Amino acid sequence: MHLFYVEELSSDFCTLSQEASKHCVRVLRLTTGAEVWLTDGQGQRCRAEIVDADVRSCTVRIVERDEAEPRPYALHLVVAPTKNPARMEWLVEKASELGLDRLSPVVCDHSERVALKCDRLQRLAVGAMQQSLSCRLPLIDPLQTLDDVLAAPFDGQRFVAHCEKELRHPLLSVCRKGCATQILIGPEGDFSPREIALALDRGFVPVSLGASRLRTETAALYAAAALNLINA
Repeated sequence: MHLFYVEELSSDFCTLSQEASKHCVRVLRLTTGAEVWLTDGQGQRCRAEIVDADVRSCTVRIVERDEAEPRPYALHLVVAPTKNPARMEWLVEKASELGLDRLSPVVCDHSERVALKCDRLQRLAVGAMQQSLSCRLPLIDPLQTLDDVLAAPFDGQRFVAHCEKELRHPLLSVCRKGCATQILIGPEGDFSPREIALALDRGFVPVSLGASRLRTETAALYAAAALNLINA
């Protein structure tokens, strides 16, 4: 099964992007008449056949449409970008494969990185969605402040993972299955006391992610894997 992302699937004929066309025709060596699958990243899934195997603009015809079954939960990761941008890219790719719905990069009091190429992260999310045969494309938000995220409403359970040992609960013991879930993951220097207090004031539950001290991207991936396991 070969899955490709096409933003607009209203027509019976679609043209893959130049990058997807090259992968389809040159790398996978698919030819006219071959079967492929398409998704709009919003849950729609279509079976299609190639009608013009052009390496620059491969055209396909949709022959069947349906909707992928939605996941029983939603995961919103709020993460301070890592100093090394490659680690953030790795996180987006792996978390998207596990079941990420939205990622909000945030600038915190202890952040070392205050700029981020979010368009590249979105492209990586597309690739991970296709690789994992998912039909839900994670949304990558523009970089914003943690205070802005904390002030925004969220209909679901909210957790803040920090390194202060007091009043923390293991994530696996307090996270409920079947819920929209928002998890805050801080920078290399952790959240500041001000940020932790503000999150608690907004109703976030303080959690730990095990006994080991984890890197930012590892902690965020742990959270994604934990939600996947809880809702398996």
